[in-house]
Amino acid sequence: MTVLPDGLPLADDFPEVTRDQWRHLVEGVLRKTGTSDAVGAEAEQALATALEDGITVHPLYTADDAPEDAGFPGFAPFVRGGRAEGSAVSGWDVRQRHAHPDPARTNQAILADLENGAGSVWLAVGAAGVPVDALPEALKGVYLDLATVALDAGADFEDAARALLRLYAGREVPPGAALGNLGADPLGLAARTGRDESLPGQLAAAADLALTCDRDHPGVRAFAVDALPYHEAGAGAAQELGCSLAAAVAYLRTLTGEGLSVEAACAQLEFRYAATADQFLTIAKLRAARRLWARVAQACGAPSEARAQRQHAVTSPVMMTRRDPWVNMLRTTVATLAAGVGGADAVTVLPFDSAIGLPDDFARRIARNTSTILLEESHLARVIDPAGGSWYVEKLTDDVARAAWAWFQEIERAGGMAAALASGLVRDRLAETWARRGRALARRKEPITGVSEFPNLAERPLEREPAPEQPGGGLPRVRRDEAYEALRARSDAHLAAEGGRPRIFLAALGPAAAHTARASFTANLFQAGGIEAVHEPVTVTAETVAEAFTASGARVACLCSSDKLYAEEAAAVAERLKAAGATRVYLAGRPGAQQDEYERAGVDGYVFAGCDAVEVLTSALDTMGVA
Repeated sequence: MTVLPDGLPLADDFPEVTRDQWRHLVEGVLRKTGTSDAVGAEAEQALATALEDGITVHPLYTADDAPEDAGFPGFAPFVRGGRAEGSAVSGWDVRQRHAHPDPARTNQAILADLENGAGSVWLAVGAAGVPVDALPEALKGVYLDLATVALDAGADFEDAARALLRLYAGREVPPGAALGNLGADPLGLAARTGRDESLPGQLAAAADLALTCDRDHPGVRAFAVDALPYHEAGAGAAQELGCSLAAAVAYLRTLTGEGLSVEAACAQLEFRYAATADQFLTIAKLRAARRLWARVAQACGAPSEARAQRQHAVTSPVMMTRRDPWVNMLRTTVATLAAGVGGADAVTVLPFDSAIGLPDDFARRIARNTSTILLEESHLARVIDPAGGSWYVEKLTDDVARAAWAWFQEIERAGGMAAALASGLVRDRLAETWARRGRALARRKEPITGVSEFPNLAERPLEREPAPEQPGGGLPRVRRDEAYEALRARSDAHLAAEGGRPRIFLAALGPAAAHTARASFTANLFQAGGIEAVHEPVTVTAETVAEAFTASGARVACLCSSDKLYAEEAAAVAERLKAAGATRVYLAGRPGAQQDEYERAGVDGYVFAGCDAVEVLTSALDTMGVA
C-alpha cells in the first residue's frame, strides 16, 4: 500500500467499484423498501427525478456523462463565467430593489443600502414606484459614477430613461463614468400587459436610447432583457432561457437595423433571470444562459469578447410565501448562493416580506446582509466557477441548454417573440408547465415549508404597506403558495366570523405507537388548509368516540391508526362517528382490500402521502360550510 508522509493511504489503493456493483446495492434497497423489483439499469432509473422541460436528473454521474468542454472562465462559450477573474476580486454586485412611491423614503432606503454593503440600485419608477419627476429626489446623494442605477419603469421607460440621462448631465457626471441600465424591455412589457399595439413605437424609442448610450454613455445599457415575466407565469428553467433569447434576438435585429454594429448592440443588453431555492438548477440555468447567448452572438457575427452575457439574478418571487414569511430568508439565502456560484454579475435578494407588501427596514437589512455574509464570511466568491468540473452540474447545464435552445427555435419558427406572445403560444406553453407543477404542489410532492408542510395556525400575520399595483393583463403572475393561500384565507374569514377555526377530530385508535405517525401526518395536512386538528382524548374506542367527537366541536373526523387496528376497529368507529353527526369521515392511509367495508361503515375519503391535498382540504372546508 502506498502511504503518504502523514500516514494516509492514497485513493488509488482502494478497490475499484463498478457501476454494476452499485446497481446491485440499489436493487437490494429498492426490494427491501418495497419500492420496486427492477434490476440493472431499470433499478438506477427508478431513482431518477423528472424536472420541468423534459429534463431528468439521474442518481449517479460519472466522467462518461460529461458533455463537451466548457472552456475557461472569461472565454467563449462563457459557460464558466463572463470574466476571467469571476467574482474573486470584488464579489458580485449587490443590487437591491426599491419600489416605495414616496421619493424621500426611497432615498433614505437607497442611501442606507449603499452605505451598508449594496453596490447598486434597482429602482421602480413610474406607476409601480417613484414618480418619474421625483427621480432626482429619490437619487439625492447617490454618486452616479460609483453606483449603478438600474431602472424598472414599465410603460414609462422612455420618460424615466430621459430623466436619468438629464440627471447625469445635471450632476456633471463625466459621460464615460455614468453607470446604469435604462430598463427598456418592450417585449417584457407586452408579456406583462398583453398589449402589443404600442410595441413598434416602444422598440423605436428603446433603440434611440441605445444609440444615445452607445454614443455618450458607454457605461450605461439601454435594454434589460427581463425573463421574470415568464418565470412568474410558471415557466420552467429552459422556457425562461428560451424566452429571454428570443426577446434578445428581437432587440438585436432592432438595434442593428438602426445602424449599430452587432458588437455595440450586444453591449446594450443586460439579462435578468430568477434564482430559486433549487440551487443546482439555478446554477445550471445561469451557466447555460451564457453558453446560449454566446452561440447567438457568434451566429450574428459578434467578436469573441462581445459574446459574454451580463447577468442580473433576482431571487424568485414565485417561491416567496405570505404565510410563515420568515422561511423566505432561508429560501433567498440558498437562491443567492446559487446565483453567486452560477456566475451572476449582479444579485438582488428580495426581502422576506416582499410578498406581503412594501418591505420594512429590517427586511431590507436582512436582504442585503444575505449577500454580505456569503461574500465576506463564507468567501463564496473567492473561487472562480466552484461548480465547474462537477459531472452533475456540467450535464445539467448541457441538458438545460439543449431544452432551452429547442424552445427558442420553436419561438423563432412561430415568427419571433412578439408573434409568439400575440398568438398565445408562450402563454399556453407556460400554462401547461405550471399546471404540471401545480399538481405536484397540490400533492405536496413539491413541499412548501410553513405552508403545505408544518404550517403554524397560531402565527400572527405580518402587516405591511401595500405595494404599488403591478402591470397586468398579459401573462399571469403565479406563486407556489397560491392554492394553499386561498384555503387559509377561507379559514381566516371563518375565524373572524365565528371566533374559531374550522376543526377536524382525530379519532386515534390503539396505543401511541400505532397511531402517532398517521395522526401527526393528518394534523399537518389539514392545518395546511387552516383546519385545526383536535386530538383529545389521545386514544378513542368505538364506545368512547361519539362523546369525544361531540365534545371536540368538529364536524368532520379522521381515523388514525395502523392497518392492523383498522381491520379490527375502523368500521365500528366510523359508524359511531356518523351516528354522532360527522358530516365526513376520513381514514389516514390507503384503503387496501377492506375499502368496501370501510365505505359501507361511513368512511368518505382517504388521506395519504401523495394524495391531492388541495382537493381534500377544499372538500373538507366545503363540507364544513366554510365560505
